[in-house]
Amino acid sequence: MKSSIATVSLSGDLEDKIAAIARAGFDGVEIFEQDFIAFDHSPRDVGRMVRDAGMEVTLFQPFRDFEGLPEPFRAKAFDRAERKFDVMAELGADLVLVCSAVSPHALGGVDRCAADLRELGERAARRGLRVGYEALAWGRFVADHRDAWEIVRRADHPAVGIILDSFHTLSRGIDPDSIRSIPADKVFFVQLADAPKLQMDLLSWSRHYRNMPGQGDLAVGAFVEAVRATGYDGYLSLEVFNDLFRAASADTIAVDGRRSLIAIGGGAPLPPRPRSTGVEFVEFAVDAAAGARLAETLGALGFSPAGRHRTKDVALWRQDGVNLLINAETQGFAAAAFNTHGPSVCALCVRVDDARAVFDRAGALLATPFRQGVAPGQLDIPAVRGVGGSLLYFIDAASDLGRLWEIDFEPVLGDGAGAGLTAIDHVAQSMDYDEMLSWLLFYSSILDLAKTPGQDIADPGGLVHSVVLENADRSLSLVLNGSQSSRTGAARFLTESFGSGVQHVAFASSDIFATAERVRAAGLAVLPVPGNYYDDLDARFVLQDGLLERMRANGVLYDRDADGGEFFQLFTRTFDDRFFFEIVERRGYTGFGAPNAAIRLAVQNRLSRHPAVPRG
Repeated sequence: MKSSIATVSLSGDLEDKIAAIARAGFDGVEIFEQDFIAFDHSPRDVGRMVRDAGMEVTLFQPFRDFEGLPEPFRAKAFDRAERKFDVMAELGADLVLVCSAVSPHALGGVDRCAADLRELGERAARRGLRVGYEALAWGRFVADHRDAWEIVRRADHPAVGIILDSFHTLSRGIDPDSIRSIPADKVFFVQLADAPKLQMDLLSWSRHYRNMPGQGDLAVGAFVEAVRATGYDGYLSLEVFNDLFRAASADTIAVDGRRSLIAIGGGAPLPPRPRSTGVEFVEFAVDAAAGARLAETLGALGFSPAGRHRTKDVALWRQDGVNLLINAETQGFAAAAFNTHGPSVCALCVRVDDARAVFDRAGALLATPFRQGVAPGQLDIPAVRGVGGSLLYFIDAASDLGRLWEIDFEPVLGDGAGAGLTAIDHVAQSMDYDEMLSWLLFYSSILDLAKTPGQDIADPGGLVHSVVLENADRSLSLVLNGSQSSRTGAARFLTESFGSGVQHVAFASSDIFATAERVRAAGLAVLPVPGNYYDDLDARFVLQDGLLERMRANGVLYDRDADGGEFFQLFTRTFDDRFFFEIVERRGYTGFGAPNAAIRLAVQNRLSRHPAVPRG
């Protein structure tokens, strides 16, 4: 199927929008009437711009409040239509979207509406044009595509067909399988939009909160499957009304749109979605001084040196199944990352079942590939650009990539004491709020990750919105955090680090209290927890004897879910005002301790203003 997008989905004037749509690789563009009216070029000029960019005008829309009107409104509606047909002829658009009437003058009636559309089809056909009828979810008489189809069926004119829109169908809870019975030749156009599940009126929901397929909670995939079952092979087009999108970079939103259509099957078949099994390594960009401080922190966390890169200033620190790299190179990608962001996580490496296939899938989904020269005999690990310009590497066990530590690193004998850390539980990335949907789509389309319902966390400086992406067995979990306030901890991280990136890495422990005692004995400064927090825990939960005192003594936070699963958390202080580490123990608990996030944020906020001890 070919791809298209409505100009209303993007920021800028009409010329900017057309250019961004073309750069993203769309085949066509819907011209939204208001964008055209506000533009200072003729319809012929606009059509030429589109065609010169290698696209076609797929739709002119919307034509409102046409059908079911009494006189004199009916005659005026046909006059308006003739004027729109004039514009379409100059644009080079052969299809107009007529949306179901909301006018208080409309009388409704299936036969009346069908007769109006039949006459409109006659007029359109004389000009070589077509009419597509769409049911608005809030239409006065027609708010269901099944009713719209019945009107089109009774109109019985070759120039009149139906336009299907996923939002108008799914927002009303209509089963998309009802689309399957519509003949393919009567489906003139298909528009797609997703949306988060919200409790609000349909018009406001549609006008402000639509997003790209895969970014929301609607069953857009099932809708597309139903459309395919009709035999339809025309355009899949995005019509996305979203206040954030219309204030964001047109290029970013256009690329997101193309990625969403590719992911949902609107293009050539993709390499299969991979199976991921966790994080193979986290790489930190540092200079010599920061590298020494970070090595001290990792040592206190129980990590030991385990390898040195054969040709680069990169040290491998390991504890059980956790691999961390300290990259102090003065040239190349990591050095550039340090010069831009200071001490920071510059790369994540994800374990998958087929790294090359994942890399190919990422490329097909418009991810930016990354390559950096490697020495002869060393591994070229597939990678793409990720959040904040960082890298996302892919590695597997089936190829030589599975021998990374043997091929690229010389072993170093560490003390092996450890602190009971066994794996990376999750990685949290902070970003501008406006970026969150883009990166959610990036991760969920490339990897086998599904999002959980988002949560708003109270920070002393405002709200932080948090979304978790995780695979089926939760061996890979990514937490995306964003805030519209400039005063939250997430926002301060962006300021301090000059951009989005990893704000913390969480390690799993089999016994958090034993871990806490070891790291504290090693001199690691942990986040102090207010005594009021533990008094509140005592009031909210019935705890085992002595458990509250152990938590209080070690700065451990606690949560319990409805099924009795327990969660323990311990946080380090922030390293160089950039990132921090978390230690967790899960006892049948699958969440991320959201009730404790506000406590952690409040303490970090206080320490950022009044640091009591050196960071490290």
